[in-house]
Amino acid sequence: MARPLQRLHLRVVRGAAHPRRAARRGGRRRGGTGDGPPRGRAPVHRGQRKGLGVSGPAPLYVTALDAASGAVTVGPRAALERTALTASGVNWIEGPPRPGRAVTAQIRHHHAPAPARVRPLDGAALRLEFDEPQPAIAPGQAVVLYDGDVVLGGGWID
Repeated sequence: MARPLQRLHLRVVRGAAHPRRAARRGGRRRGGTGDGPPRGRAPVHRGQRKGLGVSGPAPLYVTALDAASGAVTVGPRAALERTALTASGVNWIEGPPRPGRAVTAQIRHHHAPAPARVRPLDGAALRLEFDEPQPAIAPGQAVVLYDGDVVLGGGWID
């Protein structure tokens, strides 16, 4: 039986995004901190698979980012899946729904809408719990809630 991939903390060092090269230049493969992406290299985002400069027996994806330290965490696709999210800056079209209401939620433009339950929070915020895990729920993306074809509201993922 194959072992599941473990998460990898990658220190991004100028000119060396690969863990072995980073280690030779003072970086650490696990728990390392860094100084952000190398010059001339585009920043990475959660869910990114290509252009990371790392490889494994299965594709690796960016699963977490720590802006303060520059650490990039990579792991298998399953590590991207989440069953819940919170959002702020919520705008309700006809007022907040009752807690636990069944809705359909879309978390990005090309993502298939997914069944979920919504719970409005204090202020302009909400908590959303999906019936099935959803991939790559990332902060800063929009989430829109529907009842059939009717838009109930939306906000920005925290």
